[in-house]
Amino acid sequence: MFDEKSYSLKMDKAIEVFSKELSSLRTGRANASMLDLIKVDVYGQQMPINQIGSITTPEPRMINIQVWDVNNIPLIDAAIKKSDLGLNPQIDGQLIRLPVPELNEERRTELKKLIKSIGEKCKVSIRNIRREANEDLKKLLKDKKIGEDDEKAFEKKVQTITDNHIKTVDDKVSSKEKEIMTI
Repeated sequence: MFDEKSYSLKMDKAIEVFSKELSSLRTGRANASMLDLIKVDVYGQQMPINQIGSITTPEPRMINIQVWDVNNIPLIDAAIKKSDLGLNPQIDGQLIRLPVPELNEERRTELKKLIKSIGEKCKVSIRNIRREANEDLKKLLKDKKIGEDDEKAFEKKVQTITDNHIKTVDDKVSSKEKEIMTI
């Protein structure tokens, strides 16, 4: 039988990934999750910074990374510079300081575009999940496991689930844009 919940869970997962990406965007305030998407090539594998040092935010515009292995400092430094966060690491022994500059108008506009495109990507994956659900429904109908009325009813449910998830994405996009514009 058809289970719309599994598709809803897949859509939830897409939104979860989207939210994680959003939280890693720089908004002018220091936030340890900004570094979540940066991977550093250490010990022959890509690792997130929080697995090779401890990250703290001692003040609103500063992130500190206490690196555990002194050999990883240049690698972390390079990874941060290569990322599109626009942060400039200052190395002090085993401590890397990341001052978070104020957002200028140009960077805010750039961020708004980035947020919109991340949101659009998420909506595309939600729509792909809807398409997958509808294809499964057609297959069930063809195999005579459900009737046409059931198919239409399930399609409606899937569409409602899709609409709700898309609305969630739109809400998150607009609230993140507000956050960026009000700092």
